[in-house]
Amino acid sequence: MKVDQELIKRVAKNARLELTDKELKDFEKQFNEILEYFNLIQDADTKNVKESFHPIEIKNHLREDIIKDSLSQDDALKNARHQSNNYFKGPKAI
Repeated sequence: MKVDQELIKRVAKNARLELTDKELKDFEKQFNEILEYFNLIQDADTKNVKESFHPIEIKNHLREDIIKDSLSQDDALKNARHQSNNYFKGPKAI
């Protein structure tokens, strides 16, 4: 596929961009260079390459989930100024 100035003008019109003649020439050159690089990548031999979703291995750096005792309800509420029916009482959210 080749990008020409007519294609760039159509895309620019759809994007409501006003491009100068110099910008049209520059974009045409740049887009065609990008497409050449994609063609090089497409021609690369990948038959023996394992597919990968991430370029580096992802490891979980979180601690292991260990069950242990937590505060009792009374201990959690003992310093709370505003409480009601053994729950924290907060401001009304509308």
